[in-house]
Amino acid sequence: MPKGEGKLLAQNKKARHDYFIEETFEAGIVLQGTEIKSIRRGRVNLKDSFARISNGEVFLNNAHISPYEEGNRYNHDPLRERKLLLHKQQINKLIGLTKQQGYSIVPLKLYIKDGYAKVLIGLGKGKKKYDKRETLKKKDAKREVARALKERQR
Repeated sequence: MPKGEGKLLAQNKKARHDYFIEETFEAGIVLQGTEIKSIRRGRVNLKDSFARISNGEVFLNNAHISPYEEGNRYNHDPLRERKLLLHKQQINKLIGLTKQQGYSIVPLKLYIKDGYAKVLIGLGKGKKKYDKRETLKKKDAKREVARALKERQR
């Protein structure tokens, strides 16, 4: 996590499984009404979400923020499109990099920093099936080594 990051509320674990994350950006998120209250309660799911660029702006799609229970008629649509706040030079960099085939913008984490909801988005290159298997093998091997070292210390 970047230095000074606040309380982690949602994480997209599948993103690192499906993509090689090459670069990350911290973005603010434009929210409506009771959405921040739901986020603070941790009622967020980034599992199938993605970001796309439209008219020089970045939008977060398919991020599920549950309706606030006490929100009555002022509640929001849980799957609505939400605008991400980035600097113009960051957006231009993302536009240039996503034009290359195989690159996507994927949300990795959602957290509260200094009272504001922030999304950590990553520029990812899609993994092939054999890459995913290779990653799992490395992860298992690392776990086995750690387990063996732990047994040895006893």
